[in-house]
Amino acid sequence: MGRIFDIQRFSIQDGPGIRTTVFLKGCPLRCKWCHNPESVDPKPQLSYMPDKCISCGECYKVCAPKALVRSQAGKPVVDRPECTNCGACPPVCDAKALEMVGREATVEEVMEVVLRDREYYRASGGGMTLSGGEPLFQPEFTEALLRAAKAKGLHCCIETSGFTEWKTLERIYPMVDLFLFDWKETNPQLHEAFTGQLNQQIRANLAALHGAGSKILLRCPMIPEYNARKEHLDGIAAIATEMPNLQGVELLAYHRLGAAKLRRFGFPQRMPESVKPPDRKTVDSWIDYLKSKRVRVANADTKPAGG
Repeated sequence: MGRIFDIQRFSIQDGPGIRTTVFLKGCPLRCKWCHNPESVDPKPQLSYMPDKCISCGECYKVCAPKALVRSQAGKPVVDRPECTNCGACPPVCDAKALEMVGREATVEEVMEVVLRDREYYRASGGGMTLSGGEPLFQPEFTEALLRAAKAKGLHCCIETSGFTEWKTLERIYPMVDLFLFDWKETNPQLHEAFTGQLNQQIRANLAALHGAGSKILLRCPMIPEYNARKEHLDGIAAIATEMPNLQGVELLAYHRLGAAKLRRFGFPQRMPESVKPPDRKTVDSWIDYLKSKRVRVANADTKPAGG
């Protein structure tokens, strides 16, 4: 049994071929640019989209903590400090303006969905990808999902920050066909400032996986005014030189898709308005710089920056 918040079928951005991506809830990092803020807390959370609300008033009747307050426009406003995320209001919201994000699921329930598309995996070289959040935040559930998928002959990827104990990775890496390893910042102090954690353990785990022969694609979110600096690009190039068996490096350009999610869950905006998505010329300059350092770059500038 584990906790997930989404299963996305026919994914083409989370590993080779057509895939099913299982999003697990819970993450030990607090990245300022996180585009899946609903993934961080392991517990279910209330999502509210006012544009869907039809002002029927049914939600007020079932809200025991009185966390739904009627606005002047007639629609509810969620008093987040009072909301207990009890889940009482979504079932009475026919418009689906109120929804709980995050649910418990068994390995069998997840695999039933994943296995629906086995023929597409065979035809495209795809399979199952575990993402989040941080899949290794739920190590037993992640291991059980991998074992179930490998028993069915599926190709398995994990998108991970690498922030975990090595003993966790040591148990699961033989079952992982490709690690989509997020590398967020080279400087340890800046990494702590941007994510809430230092990166020494992450780097050690990356080196250990490389030494164990794991296939690794280094994915690097590039955030203007934060890590989109020459020094960080030099750090990426240094890792690629030290670890020549990496499958390559992906640069993930910053976008603002996470801003709408922050509003849905009542979270404060984390990125200043001055931070804007980079244009194509800027992204190409980063790619060209890494290529000048003889880094094998997979141009991923159309993909979202990972958490």
